[in-house]
Amino acid sequence: MEPRFNLRILADFASAHSLRDYPGDCRRLHGHNWKVEVEVEAIALDSVGMGMDFKTIKRETKLVADRLDHQYLNDMEPFKTVNPTAENIAVYFYKELTKVLNMDTAKVRSVTIWETDRACVKYSENV
Repeated sequence: MEPRFNLRILADFASAHSLRDYPGDCRRLHGHNWKVEVEVEAIALDSVGMGMDFKTIKRETKLVADRLDHQYLNDMEPFKTVNPTAENIAVYFYKELTKVLNMDTAKVRSVTIWETDRACVKYSENV
């Protein structure tokens, strides 16, 4: 059986959005203090005994979050044409982080976006 190490970090950012064609209140401009949970799965440890340094995961997640922080998401790529839902924000983080974090022994497993303390979406892909 192959070992598995699941590493998780939590980051946050604040931004506003409005949901196009939504039949309720969320169609109007409003904001959230989003939380981003990133899970990386490692199948081996490095010479120090880490699957991936938490600092690396935190740094790269913060770089993505900083692009969205205190922005109106509807005005930003890729949300000019795609609704900035929690689901689509999770996809955005996942795609951006896999570009910089994935390697032979560790890969981004999932990204969870918390819109509120009681509502979140988790995105992953079969790898």
